[in-house]
Amino acid sequence: MNKAKLIVLIVAVAVLASCGTTTTVPIIGRKQHMMVSDEKVLSLSNQQYAEYMKTAKPSTNVANTNMVKRVGQNLANAVVAYLNANGLSSEVANYKWEFNLVQDKQVNAFCMPGGKIVVYEGLLPVTQDETSLAIVLGHEIAHAVAKHSAEQMSTLIRQQYGAQALSVLMQGAGASSGLQNIAGTVFGLGAKGASAKYSRNHESEADHLGIIFAAMAGYDPQKAVDFWKRMSQATGGGSKSWLSTHPTDATRIAQIQAWMPEAMKYYKPQTVVSTNKKNTVQTKKKNTTTQKKKSITKKARRK
Repeated sequence: MNKAKLIVLIVAVAVLASCGTTTTVPIIGRKQHMMVSDEKVLSLSNQQYAEYMKTAKPSTNVANTNMVKRVGQNLANAVVAYLNANGLSSEVANYKWEFNLVQDKQVNAFCMPGGKIVVYEGLLPVTQDETSLAIVLGHEIAHAVAKHSAEQMSTLIRQQYGAQALSVLMQGAGASSGLQNIAGTVFGLGAKGASAKYSRNHESEADHLGIIFAAMAGYDPQKAVDFWKRMSQATGGGSKSWLSTHPTDATRIAQIQAWMPEAMKYYKPQTVVSTNKKNTVQTKKKNTTTQKKKSITKKARRK
């Protein structure tokens, strides 16, 4: 490589390095170099989310729909409280939380930036209870809080600029078509391979943050291990689409067990809302019965 091409390469790298901003994943502490703004990511994702919801069929099961919204909001409240308490109040404005249950038999759930979360009905037979649902929703919320979509977009932007810079250098050097084909392969299959690995890193990070968020909201994070075992059985060992970029079952469970002591530090059990309602109803019934008895006694005395 001659001096002119080397200078072009150095300038290209310097331009890429100077662009964007550096952020930090809450709790984890990992640094991220973003090439796209929050505003742009949210604008694009909101458009796609709106288009999806136009054709999605909301669940007609009122109880399950309310459960998804209730558990989701409990988690969102806990996350917002953490962000506010740890100097990250500016991030809270990015979230307009929505939790939807849609008619679809797939064992699936997804999250859009800004807190737009969709759960498929096919997932509920696997979650089985609110705590396991909280594990899933914690995982999805973690993708939003850690800005994984923005980071993935930034990676693709750098890959695109990198490919263009290499193309310029190769054209200047009069490279053979064979070398160009090799470069095309590297930026094709090679890029896909890197993206898959990168995506698995994101999924592991979402697992890590997810059990912590569930714990913050008062759900026992220790239930995560049993849930992911059921998920593995329900999806044939992770062969389904939702798990295609996730860690292997054995790796995931081992990682969750390793993170559990940290998650338990955030865990403060809370009374489930539905139980409180039952207790309230029971108390009211008892009070009403007592009042009736007193009224009957008074009438008997008058006679």
